[in-house]
Amino acid sequence: MRIRLQATDTIITSSVAWIVLMLIGAFPVLAQEILPSWSDTVAKTRIVGFVKATTTEGGDGYVAPQDRIAVFDNDGTLWSEQPFYFQLGFMLDRVKTLAPQHPEWKTKEPFKSILEGDLKGIAKGGEKGIVELGMATHAGMTTDQFAKIVTDWFATAKHPKTGRPYDEMTFLPMRELLDYLRDNAFKTYIVSGGGVEFMRPITEKAYGIPPEQVVGSTIATEYAVVGDVPVLKRLPKIDFVDDGPGKPAGINKFIGRKPIFVAGNSDGDYEMLRWVTAAKGPAFAMIVHHTDAEREYAYDRKSEFGKLDKALDEAERRNWLVVDMKADWKKFYGFEN
Repeated sequence: MRIRLQATDTIITSSVAWIVLMLIGAFPVLAQEILPSWSDTVAKTRIVGFVKATTTEGGDGYVAPQDRIAVFDNDGTLWSEQPFYFQLGFMLDRVKTLAPQHPEWKTKEPFKSILEGDLKGIAKGGEKGIVELGMATHAGMTTDQFAKIVTDWFATAKHPKTGRPYDEMTFLPMRELLDYLRDNAFKTYIVSGGGVEFMRPITEKAYGIPPEQVVGSTIATEYAVVGDVPVLKRLPKIDFVDDGPGKPAGINKFIGRKPIFVAGNSDGDYEMLRWVTAAKGPAFAMIVHHTDAEREYAYDRKSEFGKLDKALDEAERRNWLVVDMKADWKKFYGFEN
């Protein structure tokens, strides 16, 4: 009886396996769509063409995996930057929280503009001004304390236009692009003018980019022992501004390999775009152009945040891909229907 049951089980198992194989043959597995949130336009075609050329062994454009470095600006490239930089939103909330301890801020800039809600006055300082504001509002605390403040803020703060958490305001097509590049053995980095310690607590969750692959503006830190515990204290002093010409310098200093793929959205990325595409061999540059006022924002040459003027003028001549967000993207955010 026992032998007979085993034989029966074998027959049944073999029959099931045969049926599965027949079904697989009748219904072949569909290939996963590449960049599904991108429209079938020239932009998608050029990106896919570059990736295929650089990853096809034996081809003229082949690049070894260790040299497949891709760098991305963050504000306006990977997530929204209007009506103000996310880091500025963080600063606004921090200043309001700390204001009762600093009555002098009522008459001192840039705190006066922040407390009065004067965004134009704040914007004049650009990303460097935001970094400097960070020096004033967060000096003296440890790096661990600051990381917790940032993490807690991201957990509760909401975008003023959509009412969504800031970490949901990442661009779905760009997240797909990051995944697509990594699936093809590219190593992806963020190279942003924003504060590196503001970005690092969130980038792995938001983009799959670990903290050690984030390059940004930094303030000076020093080693100290507090209550017999070694810590790193943040000082009210700028160490490095990773914007404009600082971006190529930052890539060289912190990454050590010249990228072959670069993405930005503003004139703050101009030097990085030029430097990467001036290299011998395969190189690809793209500019994310904000053209959809309904789904996001439409801005370029006259914007206080993410101004795009010079880089836009030179894009065609330098063979930089300009991504028209309205025409080239089917969806902007993961929460869209």
